[in-house]
Amino acid sequence: MTSVILQQPTEAKAARKTNRGFIHGLITNKKAMTGMAIMLVFIVMALAAPVLFPGDPSRITGMASLEPDGEHWLGTTAKGQDVLALTIYGARSSLLVGLTVGFASTFVGILVGLASAYFGKFIDEALSLLTNVFLLLPGLPLLVILAAFLPPGLGTVILVLTVTGWAGSARVLRSQALSIRSKDFVAAAVVSGERAGRIMFREILPNMASIVMGTLLACVIYGIGAQAGLEFLGLGDVSTVSWGNNLFWAGNEGALLTGSWWVFIPSGLCIALVAFALALINYAVDEVTNPRLRKIRKPANTERSAAQ
Repeated sequence: MTSVILQQPTEAKAARKTNRGFIHGLITNKKAMTGMAIMLVFIVMALAAPVLFPGDPSRITGMASLEPDGEHWLGTTAKGQDVLALTIYGARSSLLVGLTVGFASTFVGILVGLASAYFGKFIDEALSLLTNVFLLLPGLPLLVILAAFLPPGLGTVILVLTVTGWAGSARVLRSQALSIRSKDFVAAAVVSGERAGRIMFREILPNMASIVMGTLLACVIYGIGAQAGLEFLGLGDVSTVSWGNNLFWAGNEGALLTGSWWVFIPSGLCIALVAFALALINYAVDEVTNPRLRKIRKPANTERSAAQ
């Protein structure tokens, strides 16, 4: 028992050193920095929207279906609304929903995954059954049913997407927590009489930083994409300005049929760029935590230097 307890500080220090190395690896990774730079641009754009376009972004500012020009850089919609204003304001709602759903789904996944892995037995069986039920339910039909019967609004969208999006993260986090649960420093914490909550959140969770980060990024991508899909189907609050609603109104007003590409391309491109940025960061997390991915390009570099 004494030897197990003595191993706790050593393994805890190793865990903190690993986390510092993980953060340093992300900061020095080109993919991660590129993704973060793109996300920073969108976040600044969303925060600066009221300054760039004061007032209601949906107001009529010009003639209908104007092509991009000096006055309206991205043209106008079939109603005469400025597309650039709608696109920039759309970032506020879409990023808010995506980030909130990402953090909420990951938080629920952490609670379920840690509790299931730490307590085991009946609790593990019950939580695993609940997780499997949500994983087996068809995602899109469940989204549509919940969104159709609940009152419209951002709160409803966030709730619906969180309810349908936590199970995948819980399964992944449970698997990781199970492997850490068997470590000596966790056994030492149990033997020393630490409370279950402290062990889960102070001993196990810090050692899951990389997998939690990857899960969070995947949930944010899911939140932004699913919100856009629901709103494109007309199941969101059509009175709000978001990228999904911009695409919904573009379809309803016949932008595709009339060839008004400037109405639907900006919002679609923004969704794609945000997903691309988050995917870059997610891949960088895998690259930092997986030595095999970091060594992929080393043989090519070695051959090039030998040829010189």
